[in-house]
Formats: sequence, C-alpha cells, structure tokens
Amino acid sequence: MRINYRIIAVIIICLTINIAQLQPQSTNVGKTAAPFLSIGVGSRAIGMGGAFVATANDASSMYWNPAGIAFLDNIEAIFVHTNWVADMNFVYGGIIFPMGNSGTIGANITMLNMGEMLVRTEDRPEGTGEFFEAGDFSLGLSYALRFSERFSLGINLKYINQRIWHESASGYAVDIGTLYHTPLKGFRIGAALTNFGSDMQMRGDDLLRFYDPDPNNSGNNDQIMSELRTDSWTLPLTFQFGLAMDFLDSENHLLTAEVDAIHPIDNSESMNLGVEYGFHHQYFLRAGYRNLFLIDSEEGFTLGGGLNIELIEGLSILIDYAYADFGRLQNAQRFSIALRF
Repeated sequence: MRINYRIIAVIIICLTINIAQLQPQSTNVGKTAAPFLSIGVGSRAIGMGGAFVATANDASSMYWNPAGIAFLDNIEAIFVHTNWVADMNFVYGGIIFPMGNSGTIGANITMLNMGEMLVRTEDRPEGTGEFFEAGDFSLGLSYALRFSERFSLGINLKYINQRIWHESASGYAVDIGTLYHTPLKGFRIGAALTNFGSDMQMRGDDLLRFYDPDPNNSGNNDQIMSELRTDSWTLPLTFQFGLAMDFLDSENHLLTAEVDAIHPIDNSESMNLGVEYGFHHQYFLRAGYRNLFLIDSEEGFTLGGGLNIELIEGLSILIDYAYADFGRLQNAQRFSIALRF
C-alpha cells in the first residue's frame, strides 16, 4: 500500500507543477487550436456537471480520465450525439476491451461538423454561389493498467485534424490520468492531464500565392510561387483533479457526489459539481453545475437521466440524456447509447 501512495503523490505533484509552469498570465480565451477537444463527452458525465474524473467508470472515461477504464470488466461501446450551439453537430464514439491482468485497451473518435456555409466576400456579402465546409475530428487509442485493486494509470493518444474549406491543420496529443480508490469505502481520487501535444498550424491551397518581389521592375519574374504563413496555436491543455464519494451504496440505492477542480491553459480556474442517484442500478437521475467561479461563463446548471436495460443475459443497453444550460446561447442537449457485453 505504501508504494501506491508514493506513486500517486509523485504523479499528482508532477502534473500540478507542470500545469502551474504552463499557465499564462492572461486567460488566453479563444487562443488555442482545436477547441472542440474541450467539449464534454457523454450524457452521464455532463448530467453530473462534467464532474467525472474521479468516477470514470464507463467507456466515456477515455475522454475524462483514461485510467478509469482499467476498472471495467466488460466490453463496452458508446455513441454520443450532441446538438451543439450554432446548429453544429458533435459526435463521439468509443469502445473498450478489458484484457484481464494485461490491462484495458480502447479506441475512440470525436467529430464536430458545422455543415455547409455560403462563401461570402466583401463584394458579394450575400454569397458567391459557392459553399464550403468546416469541421474537426480526432482519433484516439487508449490503454490503462491496474497496478493494484485500488490504483490505475491510463493514457489516450490522439491524432487531431481541423479543416475549413481547402485549409487544414493536424497535430498529436496525449491524455494521462490516474485513479485511486481509497481505503475509505466509496471515496475516490482522480487526476487527468488532457490535450498535451503539438501546436497546430493551418496550411492549404488557398494560402498559395504568386508573388512579385520587385513590382517596380517590369522585366522581373512576377509569378514566383509563395505561401502565406499562418500562426501556430497550442492545444487546450487542461489539468483536472476530482474527489468522488458514494454516500449511499446498497442493493437498491446508489448516491454519488463529486467535485472537480479544473485548471485550463486557455481560461481561468473553475469547479464542476455533480450528483447521481441510481435506483436498482437501472434508473438514474443526475444534476450538476459546470464552471463554478468562472468569470463570464455561459454554462451553468445541468440535468440528466438514464436507463440501464438488460436485453438478454450478458448484454445491456444504457440510454442517457443530459441538458446543459448555456445562458445566452440557450442550451445543449446530449443523447448517449452504450452497449455493455
């Protein structure tokens, strides 16, 4: 047990020190690449206000805290659809495979689609008749290992791509998480560092231009191929630390509460709060609050519910819904379906 405590202490201290060094003086809101990586995944977690890093006990854990999948004993697949703000669609899919003492592996995909939009110019603000598309996606591979009955470590490696019309940017990132089930029954500690990776820079055909290095000389070559260089941007690096407690855990009732502290590189620190009540391990109600103490936040209360239906012996379907208030941006609604084998 002493070894486990040392491992946990070293990991948490190292993560905290690194984040503290990386935190800028300003909030850097809107100054990171791939902001879609900060959109929360899973109706269950969002129903709990995004406070999930220390609970992390379903397939969506690959997003919140990859260490959580190490404690899962069944194959589980999840699909999430979100009606995101400004008529955008956000989709997440993932599957995990427990391998006994060898750990647990998983794969996931995240997509944000903005649909077709009119090409507009200064001369033709109503549109040129052309359309363009913009969207983002990431592909991830996860692995988690249980070092004991109480402690696990997990990683999620991601390839990230953003595109708009003929331009695109690509990058790589890693999520690292730890989860510890303390000797105090039902009390868990989780920590996760997400989106640690390369900067991203837009490139594409529309940035290629013919350049005249000496426009005053009529005899020179005015068709020199050149490329406009865009700025590179960091990923939305985030450190999250959570405490969860099962205040009620019996055959018919389960009541879980969690509080998470969030330290992002592109905003101020905040907290997520969430509770979940389960009846007969089949019916669930959830509530939470996102970004508590964050200045000028549009997010707030969240509500959700879920059903766990056993289709046949050894096969269950989990259906979850979450409502998240977005203030002036109205709301975002999430639907999740998971299969557990």
